[in-house]
Amino acid sequence: MSVTYYIERNRNNLKKLNTMLNELPAFCSVFFIGIQNNTTALTRVNYARDLKLFFNYLTTYEIGFIKDIKDVSIDDMNKVNSELIERFLAYLSYYDNEKGIVFTNSEKGKSRKLSSLRSFFTYFFDKNYIKSNELSKVKLPKIHTKAIIRLEPNEVSNMLNVSETLQGFSKHQQKYNARFTARDNAILSLFLGTGIRVSECVGLNIEDLDFSTNSFQIIRKGGNQVILYFSTEVADSLKRYLDFRATMGLPETEKALFISIQKTRMTVRAIENLVKKYARVVTPLKNISPHKLRSTYGTNLYRATNDIYIVADVLGHKDVNITKKHYAAISEDIRKNAADKVKLR
Repeated sequence: MSVTYYIERNRNNLKKLNTMLNELPAFCSVFFIGIQNNTTALTRVNYARDLKLFFNYLTTYEIGFIKDIKDVSIDDMNKVNSELIERFLAYLSYYDNEKGIVFTNSEKGKSRKLSSLRSFFTYFFDKNYIKSNELSKVKLPKIHTKAIIRLEPNEVSNMLNVSETLQGFSKHQQKYNARFTARDNAILSLFLGTGIRVSECVGLNIEDLDFSTNSFQIIRKGGNQVILYFSTEVADSLKRYLDFRATMGLPETEKALFISIQKTRMTVRAIENLVKKYARVVTPLKNISPHKLRSTYGTNLYRATNDIYIVADVLGHKDVNITKKHYAAISEDIRKNAADKVKLR
């Protein structure tokens, strides 16, 4: 198993969290200790990032709080009311940092940051550190439904063909990409044929693959280990890549499945860029990411099985409503099927 990758990633997140805690008011550490058994290190890093943004706003713009962040106390939290939080949400629409970089937040970004603050204030309210939980009075921003972007069947086929032939790239690009066509095709095949997350793809080691059963082991969000299965077509693509990988002169200690030009484990960013590179050739008007390939697989799996619970299980969704929400064609097909169930004559 690729447990060592996840251990290292967790260790790096813990280091990052410790650094971020040094930039927050001292009492914040109580919150992070309190939630450590129920959250991942990455979740706590995201909480810390959101809290730093809030305290930067609080100590810069709110009269009565203008002081150094480190001087903010738990008693100051009793002065935070719902109107202040609403002003903070308005601030999130458009702001810049100390380097002059401008940031914006959609309803989704605001909602996530508000959820972080709710967890923070709820914790201290439940522990009787503060007198009231003003965050409970602030409604989450309404998130407008966006069209789900995915590849159509012909685009799936075209993307895999382009990753093999490099047609559509310039001669210079073809020369640069030619060496790694086997790797790129294997990565795209794995996304489109199994629906794994990009972080799961990055964490794969060569020993995670079992071609006797066409399966592989991954660690899901939350740390659960599961076995997923792939088709013969995906298996063939992976075998071609493994033949190429064997020629790269890697040390025996390098167990990562997907290797970069630098002969190290590929990063999330590198795989995201790889997907976008091929997507721009196949469907330039669609903003395709690894998650969109996951959506494509989920949609195709539902159309093949007509069973949303199978889709939820394979994709690792704990709540089937998440599956319905993210795969538009599933809801569309459910409505189409429903139309045929009621007979008028």
